[in-house]
Amino acid sequence: MRLLPEDQDWTPYAWLIYLAYYAALPFFVPSSPAERAVTVAATLAALVLYFAGYWLKDRRMLWVVGGFVALGVALIPTNPAASVMFVYGASYLGRVFEPAAAYRYLAAILTTVGVETVLLRLPPYAWIPAVVFTALIGSVVTQQLQRKRLTAQLLMAQEEVQHMATVAERERIGRDLHDLLGHTLSVIILKSELASKLEAADPERATAEIRDVERISREALTQVRSAVQGYRSGGIERELAEARRTLETAGIRIEEAIEPRRLSPVQEGVFAMALREGITNVVRHAQATVCRLTLRHAGNWCEMEIADNGRGGAMEEGNGLSGMRQRVEALGGVLERNGSSGTQLRIRVPV
Repeated sequence: MRLLPEDQDWTPYAWLIYLAYYAALPFFVPSSPAERAVTVAATLAALVLYFAGYWLKDRRMLWVVGGFVALGVALIPTNPAASVMFVYGASYLGRVFEPAAAYRYLAAILTTVGVETVLLRLPPYAWIPAVVFTALIGSVVTQQLQRKRLTAQLLMAQEEVQHMATVAERERIGRDLHDLLGHTLSVIILKSELASKLEAADPERATAEIRDVERISREALTQVRSAVQGYRSGGIERELAEARRTLETAGIRIEEAIEPRRLSPVQEGVFAMALREGITNVVRHAQATVCRLTLRHAGNWCEMEIADNGRGGAMEEGNGLSGMRQRVEALGGVLERNGSSGTQLRIRVPV
């Protein structure tokens, strides 16, 4: 049995510190045994609501929110620390509701606090934390979860577009190779069969046919190489355009300093893949508002930098970054990551 879903980290346990403050207060100030018993029972009820809220994914979340509000209304007249119940209730609104609906329910909670304050003449040290922190935490959590949902939708849409583009590209390559090699391979088969038949009757003619097969095969190989080279060209331009669209959709402002480049197809492919991985990390992990892209020549090196103003910090090197480093180092280049102020990803390749 789990208290939290598998996709949750340890942080929900940390937020229970506020509930601990409510539970402990009657044991540090003069209180009756009945008040302490009510506090223990209310704490257990709040724990059940708290962990249940992490499992609900639909409008049933309103039962959790309503339970916390009911606890707050019932308990705050005797224990001012019960204001935390309103805060907990507000923190769950953004999990299942879009911001507009979440703010309506948040307004209803604040109205409830206001009405109770007027009717029962609650002291300021009870209603001020209830109003301020309920409004603040409810709004912040709603915005954070909405941004997380939009980022997830963006990534899903991007993956779907990439999948469809990959399928379309495979189909196009298949059609092109069929058109390119279909006739050539048919000619090779016919000439090979003819050479086999002429081997005994006309050896010179058979030899000529085999040489013709060799010539046609070499021409076909050259055509295939040219076709594949054509598929790989222009990669960095496409990735730059895709990076602009992705960052714009994510609401991240882009700053560019792109210089003309002299890159081989292999080098361009490495930079294109690095750019794709870097932009994906910015959108998925950085929580940034600005991303700066730089591509320039510095002496005998070509350097690309992807920098954001997000949270930065240390990050375990996953498969994406590890694969990127291997490709860069295979060309004699260097990949550097700095997370001290935002995140800076710098790729340098000799040219």
